[in-house]
Amino acid sequence: MKLKDRVALITGSGGGIGRAIALVLSRRGCHLALVDINEEALLQTAEQAQLLGVQVTTHPLDVADREAIRQLPAAVHAAHGRLDVLINNAGVALGGTFEQVSEADFDWLMEINFHAVVRLTRACLPLLHQSDNAQIVNMSSLYGLISPPGQTAYSASKFAVRGFSNALRHELEGTPIGVSVVHPGGVATAIAKSARVPGSVSAKEIEEERSRHEKMLRMTPEKAGEIIVRGLEQRQARILVGADAKAVALLERLLPVRYWSILKQAFRN
Repeated sequence: MKLKDRVALITGSGGGIGRAIALVLSRRGCHLALVDINEEALLQTAEQAQLLGVQVTTHPLDVADREAIRQLPAAVHAAHGRLDVLINNAGVALGGTFEQVSEADFDWLMEINFHAVVRLTRACLPLLHQSDNAQIVNMSSLYGLISPPGQTAYSASKFAVRGFSNALRHELEGTPIGVSVVHPGGVATAIAKSARVPGSVSAKEIEEERSRHEKMLRMTPEKAGEIIVRGLEQRQARILVGADAKAVALLERLLPVRYWSILKQAFRN
């Protein structure tokens, strides 16, 4: 897929992997419609992308807002006249075991990590069908390949994204629209620090869990963004980001039930 003069819509583009993807795309000559709940961060991404000579529009909104999602494709079409790439990147994290996490917090995470992906994909499909060569890129996770304890909500959402993406790809065979699902390994973003945590979890437990997760975040967002965009250009069905994601994917394939007996020590150190 040639990205020059295409138009990409990216959610969660105010920072982290979303910003990195936006800047890699802009270096390829791809015009951008940027979405994030943080307007200030969104404008910073836009300023950096505009320096690379592409057209950029910003759309500050909460992806859990159904009406805002319904109206977004029309705003993108009015500004750019087309849409070729949809990147559902926005996501949140939630710590705690299933019994610690409230129903409200579980639903909050699913709204952003999964239902927003489905709604925006549905809203954008008519525009994507007008393209001669389009791609949907949905962000799953390492935890969309394996399911560690303490990640019931997050893992459920990322497995849901994976299943949705795979089935949608099969349904869209024979059309100009491809679907990629992305499984990043340990990428150094702020998601662990900004994770919502139940009130029943002690401050010590929170700090220990965050420290464990941050030790695994080794890859820069910039490198992850380049890998993801290369996968988009090659229209890969599955994009594994990092050696850790590739190793875990292989282990899960070999030991689909028993993988945790091998991985749990590494995750607890």
